[in-house]
Amino acid sequence: MKSVLWAQFLKDKRNPLLILLFIAGSIVATLILGGGVQSVTTVAIFSEEANASEIEEKWGALLNTNDSFKFEIVDPEEAREDVRDGSSDVAVNLSEDDYRLLVSKRMPGVSYVEQHVASVFQQEVQISAVESQEDGNVRDEMEEYLADAPFQLESQGVDGEQIPKFNIRTQLLFAFTFLISMFIIGFKVNNVTQDRVSGIWDRMILSPVKKTGMYSGYLLYSFLITMLQIVVVLIMFKYVMDYDVGNNLWLIILISACFTFGMISIAMLITGFVRTPEQFYAIYPSLIPLIPLVSGAYMMPGTITNPVLLFIADLFPNAHAMEAIMSVVFYGAGLQEVTMSLLYMLLIGIVAMGVGINLVERRSS
Repeated sequence: MKSVLWAQFLKDKRNPLLILLFIAGSIVATLILGGGVQSVTTVAIFSEEANASEIEEKWGALLNTNDSFKFEIVDPEEAREDVRDGSSDVAVNLSEDDYRLLVSKRMPGVSYVEQHVASVFQQEVQISAVESQEDGNVRDEMEEYLADAPFQLESQGVDGEQIPKFNIRTQLLFAFTFLISMFIIGFKVNNVTQDRVSGIWDRMILSPVKKTGMYSGYLLYSFLITMLQIVVVLIMFKYVMDYDVGNNLWLIILISACFTFGMISIAMLITGFVRTPEQFYAIYPSLIPLIPLVSGAYMMPGTITNPVLLFIADLFPNAHAMEAIMSVVFYGAGLQEVTMSLLYMLLIGIVAMGVGINLVERRSS
């Protein structure tokens, strides 16, 4: 096993560019498609009405009530140019009692901006409707009433602590990291087929290396190189880019390890159905991007409700890994709470690995 493991390492040592590109791809995909580094989002606002300055000051004060956004008044031409060239995702064109969004691309952050702006304008419409029917300063009366309302609503978790806030950027971090890791797994496991076609496998059979050691060498190296990618990306986002990945990093790494084992087994299962590396490259990269989609890894929890899609998602480790990690990150779950997800991933891995190796052996014989 050690000789096979060392041979796989020397291949990547001579040409490490592919692994480095995969690690960089995990980071870049999260930053681009996940909305960038976690920080306060600056949104440009402007007005082209006759009393533009009054409108901008009025709505600027009302909109800047969310800690996640900072609405800044800018020149209309500058705001349009920023949206046009892609340096800004969204800008808000204000009027007296309405608004329009200028959007360059539909990133996740745009939906949050649209939701916040819509809620502010809806509230102001309601207040204006009441003011038109009653005399006096309705806004001050409402603020005084709400400051000491007869009913106070306080939300808490089941453990008495504050309810955690879901963050789609954190979910996308793990979704894209696992997506890239699945490609690394496929390319490494496919070395089994490449060596069988080239004749290296037959020469190893004639050597003192046992067949169990041969399989273990290929699969263990795939596991180690994939875990290296996952750990490097998580450390980068947690300690360098200040992403919220929870306080239990070791448990997240354990979940990632079970996910990696399960996906290596899936790759091995696909290897058992193909004869050449080219056939593997035709099937595996076409199948893998569909798994996170079916599992809902790119969407808010509960978005996918179709029982058929949920059943298909449960056949792969991705859905169980994302569920376990989101529980750890957002709800502070411990090992006991995610044990079932770990067992599901291990079960998928054991079954797929057994069937895959059996198919490879039958095809060779």
